[in-house]
Formats: sequence, C-alpha cells, structure tokens
Amino acid sequence: MKNSGLTESQLFDILKEIKKKDTNYSRVLSAMCTHPHRIAVEAHMMFIESNMGDSGLFPGTNEMEHCVIDMLSDLMHGQGVHGHMTTGGTESNIQALRSMRNFSESSRPNVVVPESAHFSFDKIADVLRIEIRKASMDQEFKVDIESFESLIDENTVGLVGVAGSTEFGQIDPIEDISGLAVENSLPLHVDAAFGGFVIPFLKKDYSFDFSLDGVTSIALDPHKMGLGTIPAGVLLFRGEEYLSNLQTDTPYLTTQTQHSLTGTRSGGAVAATYAVMNYLGKDGYIEVVDYCMDLTEKLVEGSYRIGIEPLIEPVMNVVALRIPDADLVRKILREKYGWMVSITRDPRCLRLVMMPHLTIANLELFLQDLEKAVKDVDTGMDS
Repeated sequence: MKNSGLTESQLFDILKEIKKKDTNYSRVLSAMCTHPHRIAVEAHMMFIESNMGDSGLFPGTNEMEHCVIDMLSDLMHGQGVHGHMTTGGTESNIQALRSMRNFSESSRPNVVVPESAHFSFDKIADVLRIEIRKASMDQEFKVDIESFESLIDENTVGLVGVAGSTEFGQIDPIEDISGLAVENSLPLHVDAAFGGFVIPFLKKDYSFDFSLDGVTSIALDPHKMGLGTIPAGVLLFRGEEYLSNLQTDTPYLTTQTQHSLTGTRSGGAVAATYAVMNYLGKDGYIEVVDYCMDLTEKLVEGSYRIGIEPLIEPVMNVVALRIPDADLVRKILREKYGWMVSITRDPRCLRLVMMPHLTIANLELFLQDLEKAVKDVDTGMDS
C-alpha cells in the first residue's frame, strides 16, 4: 500500500483495465452463475452495509431473510421450514452434513452420496472428518440405487441426493433415496444448488423436495438460476431440530446465538434475493427457465446437424456432448475462438450450460465455431 492514495479518476482507470482481463459472460458456456438481475443489483447496493452476522442491528434485513426462507419453503413444498442464507452450495452442504454429524453418536461417521456429487463433499470429508461414500451412477448418470443402498451401514449418519448434477444436469431418484432414508431413520440432504431454481419451473414434474417424507434439508443457490447477486445460497431444514444443533453462543452481539457457519453475512445478498424473487415471481422464473431450455433444445438440434450427439437427452439446461478429443476441442474453442467451455470427468465430454446471459445469436456463432474446432482436430490443423 502506498503512502498517498490515488485519485478517483486514476483508480477507476486502473479498475477498467483490470476488468478487461475478465471474461465477458457472452462467451461463457461453462458457468452456472450469470449476470444478476438489475433489480437484484439495485437492492444489493441499498443494503450493502448490512451484516446479517449481527442481525439485531439490521432488523429490516433480518425480516427479509425470513421472507426468503418462507418463499423458498413454499417453493419446496415445506411447512414449518427453518433455515438461513449462506455464501452458496458449498457452505450449505457443509452445514447440512455438520448437522447430520452432530445428531449422530457414531465415532466413525459416514455419509452416502452419489458419485456425481459436487466436489464440495470432498472438502467436507476433510473439514468434518466424515467418510464420504460414493455410490456409482447408472447409464443415465443418475445414482444407482442398489449401489447407494449397499453403502449404508451402522455408522452411516446421513444420505445425500443431487437434484441437478454439476456435470450432467441430472436429477437423482430422490424419491427412492427418500425411501431409504425413512427405512433407515436417516436424514436426507438434497443438493439442489443449481436445480433448485430450475426444476420447479420445468414443464415436467420431478419429486425432489419436502413433499418427500425422507428429505430433511435442501440447498439452493439464488446466485445461480435465481439471478441473485454473489454470494447467495440458502439452506433449508424441515424442522428446527436440524438447525438447532448448529447453534453457537454469541454473547457480545445483538443476538445471543447464531446457526450459520460464517459470522459476517452479506445483507446485500439477502436484499437482492428478496427483491428478485418478489419481482419475478413464479411466472417470471418460468419464463427464464423456458428460455434456457429453448437454448438447450437449439444447442442439441444444432449439434446433431454437425454430426455431434449429446451423451444423454438433457433434463435441464446442462448438456454433455460426445466429441472425440473433447479436451483438445475445448482448448481450440478457448484459444482460437474465445469460448469458455468445460469438460466432464467420465466420460470426457464437452460440457455446456445454457444460462440466461446467452443469446440465440451467440449460440449460433458458437455452433459455427464448434464445427470449425472439430474440423481443426480432424484435419490436424490444431497444432
């Protein structure tokens, strides 16, 4: 840090140059985040100084958080649901499994998850010293329920299902997992960080939420398809007992206890989530999801036209394309054509996420460049 500060003009000239180094979302087909809605941004700025870690100072913001929980409780078919906002899916998943562990008396706790579970569960294994047991997937890249059941034993403290997997956009058979949870008297956490703001607005119905008796907690991320500002996640618990065992005393704050993992929490993100959910309503989110699914359909149709097939028919706005030398195609798309795409682990496929920031015109441009990139590989022009 220099002794003398910069002028405002100097500083923002520097920031503008730095900003140019960041990727514009118009060329991003790999991210599950997007431009926040303008309403969310404006609301966030209004409450930029609010700290939910000391919520007694900000009763209005605290009230908004309760309203967000109530709205999402309704969306997830819950009654008497408790919860709080988090920084995102990773923190929500940590808290859900921490609650499972705290309920248990096992000295060697394990949690059964699908092989497709988010990498945050590997972090959780390290942080909480919980064994994460990964069940294999079926041919549709959903968890194989027989493999899942075989991993449950006397030290299992909870189960996890995924509603909208990061790599394939698949929805696990949550109803079957819920049955196992009830049968074994185990809590079930549903990671719907991405799918939580997609699945309820699809034309096809899927059972994945509190309508299933076994589901005890759900993670959703407003900063993904909810169009909120970053960082904004939500963790919902079916009952207060699952939240209460996360309680920490905070005697020197305006509130005497906390249930969140982080101390300081963004009131701006709370306001942004509250604002965008109230502004869009269910009808608005249906329009957003319809648009993304229309993009998904156009991507698949365009891929077929150039001889490329999807690994599976997309369930959500996540597509995995079967492409020989997918890693090399990805490299060409990035370095030669400026597109940011990603790769699935097994099998190696091109992974694309159709988010609201993508225009139909840009999708057509991408398909043209994808065809060129594949030809570059086929003809050896990539070297």
